[in-house]
Amino acid sequence: MRTLFLNPPSFEGFDGGASSRWPASREIESYWYPVWLCYPAGMLPDSKVVDAPPHKISIEQTVAMASDFELLVLFTSTPGFNVDVKIAGMMKDVNPKLKVAFVGPPGTVEPEKSLRVSSAIDFVVRREFDFQIADYANGKPLEEIPGVSFRKNGGLVHNPEGPMIENLDALPWVTKVYQRDLDFTRYNVPFLQNPFVAFYTSRGCPAQCTFCLWPQTHSGHRWRLRSADDVVNEVRWAKENFPGLKEVFFDDDTFNYQKARTIALCHKLKDAKMTWSCTSRVTTDYETLKAMKEAGCRLLIVGYESGDPQILKNIKKGATVEMAERFTANCKKLGLLIHGDFMIGLPGETRESIRKTIDFAKRMDTETIQVSIAHPYPGTEFYDYVKKNNLITHDSMTDESGHQLPNIIYPGLDRAELVEWVEKFYGEYYFRPRVAWRVASKALFNGAERKRLYKEAREYLALRSKRKQFVKEHKQAPGAYPEASEQAHP
Repeated sequence: MRTLFLNPPSFEGFDGGASSRWPASREIESYWYPVWLCYPAGMLPDSKVVDAPPHKISIEQTVAMASDFELLVLFTSTPGFNVDVKIAGMMKDVNPKLKVAFVGPPGTVEPEKSLRVSSAIDFVVRREFDFQIADYANGKPLEEIPGVSFRKNGGLVHNPEGPMIENLDALPWVTKVYQRDLDFTRYNVPFLQNPFVAFYTSRGCPAQCTFCLWPQTHSGHRWRLRSADDVVNEVRWAKENFPGLKEVFFDDDTFNYQKARTIALCHKLKDAKMTWSCTSRVTTDYETLKAMKEAGCRLLIVGYESGDPQILKNIKKGATVEMAERFTANCKKLGLLIHGDFMIGLPGETRESIRKTIDFAKRMDTETIQVSIAHPYPGTEFYDYVKKNNLITHDSMTDESGHQLPNIIYPGLDRAELVEWVEKFYGEYYFRPRVAWRVASKALFNGAERKRLYKEAREYLALRSKRKQFVKEHKQAPGAYPEASEQAHP
């Protein structure tokens, strides 16, 4: 079957799924590769991947493609689900013979809801869907495909899940699909060197973080590895086939989870002579970090999450503030840059814990940071916690543009205050003279950096204005909280 793999259009600038770690529109426009869709696409030579958001493909343009295909595989996300369902229905109207499969966390967590919400959806594949989609496109009946939910005789059938993919080397290289179907210059992440390509060296994550979407809904906690040779060969191929490529990003849940494997892989990566970045936990020791640096590693994305010890315990982070401090000091000693990820609104959050996190972030003083509002995605332990404790205020996770809004509330912390703390966090962090100079100095003698910085500043200030308006409107509501600035320092 001629198959369209679709990361659909939604909100303007929305990086909603197909491997985006935090489905939302960003403060600064950025796009991650639709990695999950590209694996099965590589198994079907007559297929096409359409990544609508970075390529600025409209809903109307997407719907018009329906007549060219026999099977639509749409990667959906919780924030974009309702729009995705409408797009699927519109495409089915254009081509009634089109078979429609939904993949992604919502279908895994609530397959019955996905199928009942629209007759346009013919089936859902739960969790990993690589071989299931390829098998269906090649003629295998749904009844024989593991992990599939579909309609039959007026009811719903949920096939048992099959085993996870163990031999990752058997999967195609997604970089070849990128070259076939995507414009790699359209993928931009502010803290990476652009243009870049991203792919996985492993699947799954043994860590038990309660909020993390992918291990709990898609790839699982079982850690499965590609061979070092397969990884390095794909790096070399990408280096040769993407003119102007500046960086490879290893998008694993945790690239350096195991010391021996990381060092062995780095030993081979060294010969590829390619700059690369990756994810990391703060449990990584100096020797491993040193091997990474020597092999070409430039930057690490690190989930610090919180500077409050109790919050870290509440979310089962498996790491401590002391580990984070030691790790950060080691990275600085080696010259490894860090993009630090932090969250506001995790279980147990108070004004005091937020203040601890802001002060902790400033002590760590990483190259860049991201501050996210904690969202309880269905299928996660965090979601079960907030439902059990009646902390969810409403279903919407985003505003009309796809930007994050809190949909949880803690005693003494309402939605407006959580948004205000995000802005306070960014302001305190970036408006320190040393940090402001660190950011601005890059643009002084580099025209491309200057242009990029100007664009990012405009986008951030526009969102900041929207957030301030949100806070103002909600403060004026009955029962609004006292000014956060009066309580910032307990």
